[in-house]
Amino acid sequence: MSQLFKYSFLVLVGACSYGVISTIIKIAFMHGFTVNEVIGSQYLFGFIMFLICVTLFSRRKVSFKQALILMITGTTTSLTGIFYGKSLETIPASIAIILLFQFTWIGIVIEAIAVKKLPGPDKILAGGILLIGTFLAGNIFGHDAFSLSDPGIIWGLLSAVSFSLFIFASGKVAIELPSLNRSLFMSLGAALFLLIVFSPDFLTNGSMQSGLWIYALLLGFFGVFIPVVLFSIGTPKIGSGIATILGAAELPMAILCSVLILKEQVTILQTAGIAMILIGIVTPQLYHFLKHKQLEKDSISS
Repeated sequence: MSQLFKYSFLVLVGACSYGVISTIIKIAFMHGFTVNEVIGSQYLFGFIMFLICVTLFSRRKVSFKQALILMITGTTTSLTGIFYGKSLETIPASIAIILLFQFTWIGIVIEAIAVKKLPGPDKILAGGILLIGTFLAGNIFGHDAFSLSDPGIIWGLLSAVSFSLFIFASGKVAIELPSLNRSLFMSLGAALFLLIVFSPDFLTNGSMQSGLWIYALLLGFFGVFIPVVLFSIGTPKIGSGIATILGAAELPMAILCSVLILKEQVTILQTAGIAMILIGIVTPQLYHFLKHKQLEKDSISS
Protein backbone atom coordinates (compact mmCIF):
# COMPACT_ATOMS: atom_id res chain seq x y z
CA MET A 1 0.00 0.00 0.00
CA SER A 2 2.84 2.38 0.81
CA GLN A 3 4.13 1.97 -2.74
CA LEU A 4 0.71 2.88 -4.16
CA PHE A 5 0.61 6.08 -2.11
CA LYS A 6 4.21 6.88 -3.01
CA TYR A 7 3.68 6.70 -6.77
CA SER A 8 0.25 8.33 -6.51
CA PHE A 9 1.89 11.24 -4.70
CA LEU A 10 4.42 11.65 -7.53
CA VAL A 11 1.66 11.82 -10.13
CA LEU A 12 -0.26 14.25 -7.92
CA VAL A 13 2.76 16.57 -7.72
CA GLY A 14 3.15 16.32 -11.50
CA ALA A 15 -0.48 17.34 -11.98
CA CYS A 16 -0.08 20.28 -9.57
CA SER A 17 3.00 21.34 -11.53
CA TYR A 18 0.84 21.55 -14.66
CA GLY A 19 -1.55 23.77 -12.72
CA VAL A 20 1.14 26.39 -12.16
CA ILE A 21 1.78 27.08 -15.84
CA SER A 22 -1.52 28.80 -16.68
CA THR A 23 -0.62 31.68 -14.37
CA ILE A 24 2.91 31.94 -15.80
CA ILE A 25 1.49 31.98 -19.33
CA LYS A 26 -0.98 34.75 -18.41
CA ILE A 27 1.87 36.85 -16.99
CA ALA A 28 3.94 36.26 -20.15
CA PHE A 29 1.00 37.43 -22.27
CA MET A 30 0.72 40.56 -20.08
CA HIS A 31 4.32 41.35 -21.00
CA GLY A 32 3.54 41.21 -24.71
CA PHE A 33 4.73 37.74 -25.71
CA THR A 34 2.62 35.71 -28.16
CA VAL A 35 1.26 32.19 -27.73
CA ASN A 36 3.68 30.92 -30.40
CA GLU A 37 6.65 32.37 -28.55
CA VAL A 38 5.54 31.22 -25.10
CA ILE A 39 4.49 27.64 -25.93
CA GLY A 40 7.30 27.05 -28.43
CA SER A 41 10.01 28.21 -26.02
CA GLN A 42 8.41 26.23 -23.17
CA TYR A 43 8.92 22.89 -24.89
CA LEU A 44 12.31 23.82 -26.30
CA PHE A 45 13.62 24.67 -22.82
CA GLY A 46 11.98 21.55 -21.39
CA PHE A 47 13.85 19.41 -23.90
CA ILE A 48 17.15 21.18 -23.11
CA MET A 49 16.64 20.41 -19.39
CA PHE A 50 16.17 16.73 -20.14
CA LEU A 51 19.15 16.70 -22.48
CA ILE A 52 21.40 18.13 -19.76
CA CYS A 53 20.13 15.64 -17.14
CA VAL A 54 20.48 12.61 -19.41
CA THR A 55 23.98 13.70 -20.44
CA LEU A 56 25.02 14.02 -16.79
CA PHE A 57 23.16 11.15 -15.13
CA SER A 58 22.14 8.48 -17.66
CA ARG A 59 24.14 6.50 -20.20
CA ARG A 60 21.38 4.04 -21.13
CA LYS A 61 21.21 3.29 -24.84
CA VAL A 62 17.85 3.76 -26.53
CA SER A 63 16.96 1.96 -29.75
CA PHE A 64 15.63 3.84 -32.77
CA LYS A 65 12.24 2.14 -32.39
CA GLN A 66 11.97 3.11 -28.71
CA ALA A 67 13.01 6.69 -29.45
CA LEU A 68 10.50 7.00 -32.30
CA ILE A 69 7.58 5.66 -30.23
CA LEU A 70 8.46 7.98 -27.34
CA MET A 71 8.70 10.99 -29.67
CA ILE A 72 5.28 10.21 -31.13
CA THR A 73 3.93 9.91 -27.58
CA GLY A 74 5.44 13.30 -26.75
CA THR A 75 3.41 14.99 -29.48
CA THR A 76 0.26 14.36 -27.41
CA THR A 77 1.44 16.94 -24.85
CA SER A 78 2.09 19.61 -27.49
CA LEU A 79 -1.20 18.76 -29.21
CA THR A 80 -3.00 19.37 -25.92
CA GLY A 81 -1.55 22.88 -25.79
CA ILE A 82 -2.45 23.60 -29.42
CA PHE A 83 -6.01 22.26 -29.16
CA TYR A 84 -6.66 24.08 -25.89
CA GLY A 85 -5.32 27.33 -27.33
CA LYS A 86 -7.57 26.98 -30.39
CA SER A 87 -10.61 26.39 -28.19
CA LEU A 88 -9.88 29.58 -26.23
CA GLU A 89 -10.03 31.60 -29.46
CA THR A 90 -13.81 31.15 -29.84
CA ILE A 91 -15.35 30.00 -26.52
CA PRO A 92 -15.20 31.30 -22.92
CA ALA A 93 -12.24 30.14 -20.82
CA SER A 94 -14.65 28.60 -18.28
CA ILE A 95 -16.08 26.33 -20.96
CA ALA A 96 -12.68 25.52 -22.46
CA ILE A 97 -11.30 24.33 -19.11
CA ILE A 98 -14.38 22.16 -18.55
CA LEU A 99 -13.93 20.57 -21.97
CA LEU A 100 -10.23 19.94 -21.29
CA PHE A 101 -11.09 18.29 -17.98
CA GLN A 102 -13.26 15.72 -19.68
CA PHE A 103 -10.00 13.78 -19.71
CA THR A 104 -10.98 12.60 -16.22
CA TRP A 105 -13.55 10.20 -17.67
CA ILE A 106 -12.07 9.80 -21.16
CA GLY A 107 -8.87 8.45 -19.58
CA ILE A 108 -10.85 5.92 -17.53
CA VAL A 109 -12.68 4.78 -20.69
CA ILE A 110 -9.41 4.46 -22.64
CA GLU A 111 -7.92 2.29 -19.89
CA ALA A 112 -11.08 0.14 -19.73
CA ILE A 113 -10.94 -0.46 -23.50
CA ALA A 114 -7.21 -1.21 -23.42
CA VAL A 115 -7.40 -3.75 -20.58
CA LYS A 116 -10.85 -5.02 -21.68
CA LYS A 117 -12.22 -4.61 -18.19
CA LEU A 118 -14.89 -2.34 -16.76
CA PRO A 119 -13.58 0.33 -14.35
CA GLY A 120 -13.96 -0.43 -10.64
CA PRO A 121 -16.51 1.31 -8.42
CA ASP A 122 -13.80 3.56 -6.99
CA LYS A 123 -12.97 4.97 -10.43
CA ILE A 124 -16.61 5.37 -11.45
CA LEU A 125 -17.45 7.19 -8.22
CA ALA A 126 -14.34 9.38 -8.42
CA GLY A 127 -15.03 10.19 -12.09
CA GLY A 128 -18.57 11.30 -11.29
CA ILE A 129 -17.44 13.50 -8.40
CA LEU A 130 -14.68 15.03 -10.53
CA LEU A 131 -17.09 15.76 -13.37
CA ILE A 132 -19.48 17.70 -11.10
CA GLY A 133 -16.59 19.44 -9.34
CA THR A 134 -15.05 20.50 -12.65
CA PHE A 135 -18.28 22.10 -13.83
CA LEU A 136 -18.53 24.07 -10.58
CA ALA A 137 -14.83 25.01 -10.38
CA GLY A 138 -14.87 26.04 -14.05
CA ASN A 139 -17.53 28.65 -13.19
CA ILE A 140 -19.86 27.42 -15.92
CA PHE A 141 -22.71 29.49 -14.47
CA GLY A 142 -20.75 32.72 -14.92
CA HIS A 143 -19.97 32.53 -18.64
CA ASP A 144 -21.52 34.38 -21.55
CA ALA A 145 -23.78 32.64 -24.03
CA PHE A 146 -22.10 30.47 -26.65
CA SER A 147 -23.15 28.07 -29.38
CA LEU A 148 -22.75 24.31 -29.10
CA SER A 149 -21.90 24.32 -32.81
CA ASP A 150 -18.87 26.52 -32.14
CA PRO A 151 -15.65 24.88 -33.46
CA GLY A 152 -14.06 25.72 -30.09
CA ILE A 153 -16.14 22.90 -28.59
CA ILE A 154 -14.44 20.38 -30.89
CA TRP A 155 -10.98 21.81 -30.14
CA GLY A 156 -11.67 21.62 -26.41
CA LEU A 157 -12.76 17.99 -26.57
CA LEU A 158 -9.71 17.16 -28.70
CA SER A 159 -7.49 18.66 -25.98
CA ALA A 160 -9.12 16.30 -23.48
CA VAL A 161 -8.52 13.30 -25.74
CA SER A 162 -4.87 14.18 -26.37
CA PHE A 163 -4.16 14.70 -22.67
CA SER A 164 -5.85 11.38 -21.86
CA LEU A 165 -3.65 9.67 -24.45
CA PHE A 166 -0.54 11.23 -22.91
CA ILE A 167 -1.41 9.91 -19.45
CA PHE A 168 -2.24 6.47 -20.85
CA ALA A 169 0.93 6.28 -22.97
CA SER A 170 3.07 7.42 -20.03
CA GLY A 171 2.27 4.15 -18.31
CA LYS A 172 2.64 1.90 -21.37
CA VAL A 173 5.36 3.09 -23.73
CA ALA A 174 8.97 1.89 -23.32
CA ILE A 175 8.55 1.49 -19.54
CA GLU A 176 11.69 -0.67 -19.45
CA LEU A 177 13.78 2.48 -19.94
CA PRO A 178 14.81 4.87 -17.15
CA SER A 179 12.39 7.76 -16.65
CA LEU A 180 14.92 10.38 -17.73
CA ASN A 181 15.56 8.66 -21.06
CA ARG A 182 11.85 8.23 -21.72
CA SER A 183 11.18 11.84 -20.81
CA LEU A 184 14.01 13.10 -23.04
CA PHE A 185 12.53 11.63 -26.21
CA MET A 186 8.95 12.52 -25.29
CA SER A 187 10.00 16.15 -24.79
CA LEU A 188 12.00 16.03 -28.04
CA GLY A 189 8.93 14.87 -29.94
CA ALA A 190 6.81 17.61 -28.36
CA ALA A 191 9.42 20.31 -29.07
CA LEU A 192 9.99 19.29 -32.70
CA PHE A 193 6.26 19.13 -33.37
CA LEU A 194 5.69 22.61 -31.93
CA LEU A 195 8.65 24.11 -33.77
CA ILE A 196 7.16 22.74 -37.00
CA VAL A 197 3.65 24.01 -36.27
CA PHE A 198 4.80 27.32 -34.75
CA SER A 199 7.59 29.16 -36.51
CA PRO A 200 10.64 29.37 -34.18
CA ASP A 201 10.95 33.13 -34.75
CA PHE A 202 11.42 33.69 -31.02
CA LEU A 203 15.00 32.45 -31.41
CA THR A 204 15.92 35.31 -33.75
CA ASN A 205 13.44 38.19 -33.25
CA GLY A 206 14.90 39.44 -29.96
CA SER A 207 12.17 37.99 -27.72
CA MET A 208 14.67 35.98 -25.70
CA GLN A 209 16.73 39.06 -24.91
CA SER A 210 13.51 40.90 -23.98
CA GLY A 211 12.77 38.47 -21.15
CA LEU A 212 11.08 35.51 -22.84
CA TRP A 213 13.84 33.23 -21.53
CA ILE A 214 12.59 33.76 -17.95
CA TYR A 215 9.11 32.47 -18.80
CA ALA A 216 10.52 29.73 -21.03
CA LEU A 217 12.69 28.52 -18.14
CA LEU A 218 9.79 28.48 -15.67
CA LEU A 219 7.37 26.89 -18.13
CA GLY A 220 9.93 24.33 -19.27
CA PHE A 221 10.50 23.32 -15.65
CA PHE A 222 6.90 23.30 -14.34
CA GLY A 223 5.12 22.47 -17.59
CA VAL A 224 7.46 19.92 -19.18
CA PHE A 225 10.31 18.69 -16.99
CA ILE A 226 8.57 18.01 -13.66
CA PRO A 227 5.22 16.60 -14.91
CA VAL A 228 6.69 14.43 -17.67
CA VAL A 229 9.24 12.88 -15.31
CA LEU A 230 6.76 12.28 -12.49
CA PHE A 231 4.04 10.90 -14.77
CA SER A 232 6.56 8.57 -16.43
CA ILE A 233 7.67 7.28 -13.00
CA GLY A 234 4.28 7.02 -11.33
CA THR A 235 1.80 6.04 -14.05
CA PRO A 236 3.30 2.59 -14.84
CA LYS A 237 3.04 1.75 -11.13
CA ILE A 238 -0.53 2.90 -10.42
CA GLY A 239 -2.23 2.56 -13.81
CA SER A 240 -3.51 5.22 -16.18
CA GLY A 241 -7.00 5.20 -14.62
CA ILE A 242 -5.81 6.34 -11.20
CA ALA A 243 -3.26 8.66 -12.83
CA THR A 244 -6.06 10.31 -14.80
CA ILE A 245 -8.05 10.93 -11.61
CA LEU A 246 -4.99 12.38 -9.86
CA GLY A 247 -4.40 14.58 -12.91
CA ALA A 248 -7.51 16.54 -11.95
CA ALA A 249 -5.39 18.27 -9.27
CA GLU A 250 -4.24 20.58 -12.05
CA LEU A 251 -7.45 22.64 -11.91
CA PRO A 252 -7.46 23.47 -8.16
CA MET A 253 -3.78 24.39 -8.38
CA ALA A 254 -4.42 26.61 -11.41
CA ILE A 255 -7.22 28.42 -9.56
CA LEU A 256 -5.10 28.75 -6.39
CA CYS A 257 -2.22 30.31 -8.34
CA SER A 258 -4.62 32.70 -10.08
CA VAL A 259 -5.95 33.84 -6.70
CA LEU A 260 -2.58 34.18 -4.96
CA ILE A 261 -0.55 35.65 -7.83
CA LEU A 262 -3.01 37.28 -10.22
CA LYS A 263 -5.45 38.29 -7.45
CA GLU A 264 -8.42 36.83 -9.31
CA GLN A 265 -11.72 36.33 -7.49
CA VAL A 266 -13.20 32.89 -6.76
CA THR A 267 -16.92 32.36 -6.23
CA ILE A 268 -18.52 30.15 -3.58
CA LEU A 269 -19.53 27.66 -6.30
CA GLN A 270 -15.94 27.48 -7.56
CA THR A 271 -14.75 26.81 -4.01
CA ALA A 272 -17.32 24.02 -3.70
CA GLY A 273 -16.12 22.63 -7.03
CA ILE A 274 -12.50 22.61 -5.86
CA ALA A 275 -13.55 20.76 -2.70
CA MET A 276 -15.38 18.15 -4.81
CA ILE A 277 -12.34 17.68 -7.06
CA LEU A 278 -10.16 17.08 -4.01
CA ILE A 279 -12.70 14.55 -2.71
CA GLY A 280 -12.72 12.84 -6.11
CA ILE A 281 -8.92 12.62 -6.09
CA VAL A 282 -8.86 11.09 -2.61
CA THR A 283 -11.71 8.61 -3.30
CA PRO A 284 -9.66 5.84 -5.05
CA GLN A 285 -6.89 6.08 -2.45
CA LEU A 286 -9.40 5.84 0.41
CA TYR A 287 -11.18 2.94 -1.31
CA HIS A 288 -7.95 0.93 -1.66
CA PHE A 289 -6.94 1.78 1.91
CA LEU A 290 -10.25 0.57 3.36
CA LYS A 291 -10.20 -2.51 1.12
CA HIS A 292 -6.67 -3.35 2.28
CA LYS A 293 -7.69 -2.93 5.93
CA GLN A 294 -10.71 -5.20 5.42
CA LEU A 295 -8.52 -7.89 3.83
CA GLU A 296 -6.12 -7.69 6.77
CA LYS A 297 -9.03 -7.98 9.20
CA ASP A 298 -10.46 -10.98 7.34
CA SER A 299 -7.10 -12.75 7.26
CA ILE A 300 -6.62 -12.24 11.02
CA SER A 301 -10.13 -13.48 11.87
CA SER A 302 -9.71 -16.57 9.70
